Amino acid sequence: MRLGNLRTALSFSVGLAALLSCEGAFAQAEPAQAAATPAAGSVEAIEQAARLGEIIVTARRRQENLQAVPIAVTVVSQQQIDNTGVSTINQLTQLAPSLQVLSPNGRNTAVTIRGLGASYGLANDGLEQGVGIYVDQVYNSRPGAATFDFMDIDRIEVLRGPQGTLFGKNTTAGALNITTRDATFTPEAQGEISVGDYNYTQAKATLSGPIVGDELAGRLSLVTTHRDGMLFNPIVNQKQNEQKSVSFRTQLFYKPTDKLSVRLYADYARQEPNCCTQIFLRYGPTLKPANQQYPALSAGRNYKPPSTNIYDRLADVDDKIGASQTLQGTSLIVDYDLGGAALTSITAYRQWTWEPENDRDYTALDVTRRSNNPSQQNQFSQELRLASTGSHTIDWQGGLYYYTQNITTHGVTEYGDDASYWLLPATNSPASLLSGYTVFNDSSIDTKSYAAFGQATWNVSPKFRVTPGLRYTYEKKDGYYAATTTGGSNTTDATLLTRRLGVARPQAYAAKDSDGSVSGQLALSYDLNDDLHPYATFSRGFKSGGINMAGIPTTASGAPALVSAVVRPEKVTTYEAGLKTQFFDRLLTANLAAFYTDVGDFQANVVDSGPGALRGYLANAEKVKVKGAELDLSVRPIGGVSAYGNLAWTDGGYVSFKNGPCPLEQIGTSTAACDLSGRELPGVSRWAISGGAEYRHDAKFGGIEGDAYLGVDANFRSSYYADAATSNYSRIKGYEIFNLRLGFRTQKAWEAFVWARNVFDKNYVQNITIVSGNSGLVVGTPSDPRTVGVTLRARY
Repeated sequence: MRLGNLRTALSFSVGLAALLSCEGAFAQAEPAQAAATPAAGSVEAIEQAARLGEIIVTARRRQENLQAVPIAVTVVSQQQIDNTGVSTINQLTQLAPSLQVLSPNGRNTAVTIRGLGASYGLANDGLEQGVGIYVDQVYNSRPGAATFDFMDIDRIEVLRGPQGTLFGKNTTAGALNITTRDATFTPEAQGEISVGDYNYTQAKATLSGPIVGDELAGRLSLVTTHRDGMLFNPIVNQKQNEQKSVSFRTQLFYKPTDKLSVRLYADYARQEPNCCTQIFLRYGPTLKPANQQYPALSAGRNYKPPSTNIYDRLADVDDKIGASQTLQGTSLIVDYDLGGAALTSITAYRQWTWEPENDRDYTALDVTRRSNNPSQQNQFSQELRLASTGSHTIDWQGGLYYYTQNITTHGVTEYGDDASYWLLPATNSPASLLSGYTVFNDSSIDTKSYAAFGQATWNVSPKFRVTPGLRYTYEKKDGYYAATTTGGSNTTDATLLTRRLGVARPQAYAAKDSDGSVSGQLALSYDLNDDLHPYATFSRGFKSGGINMAGIPTTASGAPALVSAVVRPEKVTTYEAGLKTQFFDRLLTANLAAFYTDVGDFQANVVDSGPGALRGYLANAEKVKVKGAELDLSVRPIGGVSAYGNLAWTDGGYVSFKNGPCPLEQIGTSTAACDLSGRELPGVSRWAISGGAEYRHDAKFGGIEGDAYLGVDANFRSSYYADAATSNYSRIKGYEIFNLRLGFRTQKAWEAFVWARNVFDKNYVQNITIVSGNSGLVVGTPSDPRTVGVTLRARY
């Protein structure tokens, strides 16, 4: 993103705000009318809606009652986040079971909804995500942005299914619509501190209030988190896989008139943990000769992992690890009421910096000393929307969207003294052949995206509504990749040189891709009565084509196979039917959805079956199918008891993937590809269930009146594959987790509670990786053990 373009766009938005402010100043001369009800979208209106059993969402870029929206949405409120202690997207999956997150580290984070949205494997900068992550209406391109602590959240809406009309930018699987709290003209402050075992500390603070009269308000929020690593490494005498982060967010809210509002946001977040390694999980036999597999190879070096039980949580990498990343950005949102229509301008610039350190062989052996791919991503977006206001026979909105992004990576992979033995087994290659052999990879990819969109709701009758929407997107990508090599022994032996090039070879190529696509939906909804709302939706979404930015396979002559450089766009068609219901004077809300999704040219991240020449590359699976049903339940307080429950049944698989990556157990000395047609889709649990309940009762503590409460939250997820090849050795077993909390809250000022997470100390695996070289070594990340702590919170 060029600085000149940023200045131009910001100047446009600031100028628009100033112009509308002047126009609004004249409007102030008109006599104000007293409002009989709270203003739409105000805190008072939202609280009043909650008392009436309504949840206000912006799933269609306007404030609506959740029950009236013909979209499957799971809403997690600020109160739920506070009550359950959810502070990251990984923990959010416990409340929204259709959402799945695999995150060995920030860069290699995969976020899926209904089993779709991301490919599993090492990150590839040329691959777009299928789950759009939006924070205060701004799209965040890299999934690493979602791994930071939640901060001052008002609500999180998990929109399930394609959202290709209004959210648009690669939301073929769904979207996370995250809304933070607005600055207020009434002074308020909140502070919170949590302490627990493993030296866990988390502190949060928020200040909000007026700056200039009733026109300008500000809000400042801060969160910092630290926890010791859950793994111990006796080789370097360190605890590893720790948490260490700090984040802040500020907002200026300018409202000179009832018609105009301007919000200026700025945020900064930094993580610097000693993280993230994985440890021995199992050995998976392959079709290779026995002397080329893990038991023989490790015995030949007298190597044993510190434990073969992953739940002993012992690591033994002997080089540096780190997962530092920085996320920062600014955005300006201007809203103006034109009278009968509302104009919105959203200008945003964001930057994500990734600074890793990895010992990629995951052992104390000197095979792959380091494999680091530091990246920097810069993005700029400008959106203009115009939407009708009030109630009309046809409610409408439309807009324009522009997005540009650059990702630059300068990586390095260095092999060690044991590399020849481990990666070229049974060849008697000298250790010096690969010792010090280093690959430097440089890549850069530019993306430009332009879109125009529109959606209308035809209120055919007071009960029946038809909502069509279309979006046209044109996108261009321009990428360059180059890998150079150095080090290793000087040799003229052609056989040895061929072997070394088989591990990693120099290559350079450039590729371009462009495509235009139409996406959209048609929704039909009907109100059987005030509390029964059936709907049906047809959606079509597109995820733009990709460019392989981590190297590609080579031809017989050793040249890059350019046919693999560009990956075709992904086409998604979804049919959905749902029923949104409320019973017993809206005490019980039960929303049901069933869906069927076809995906053509599914973008998969596959790993080359050679000894280690490629980290991974993109390919298209011909067809993928996912179907399922979901149920969201919530019970408003009855006699002090409130409850919620979410259930998702999902069945997904490769319908046709004839040239897929081979599962570990099918890899031999010459296997290049396998037919994965008919196999399960990775990352998809057949069953995912979450639920919880809380009991509150009037109580006194030290003479102070308030509420005492006891809460329990539980979630279950059935087994699923953790890699694109769906190896049986990469299958994560099902597990269930229970969390408890016990506390006391005064009516206004403060709250204290003790909590226990994973209270029954359930062991499970969070991530699985098949180590490069295909020796059969499989590593993983164990679950966090039971943790306990206390939280103190005060509000004023």
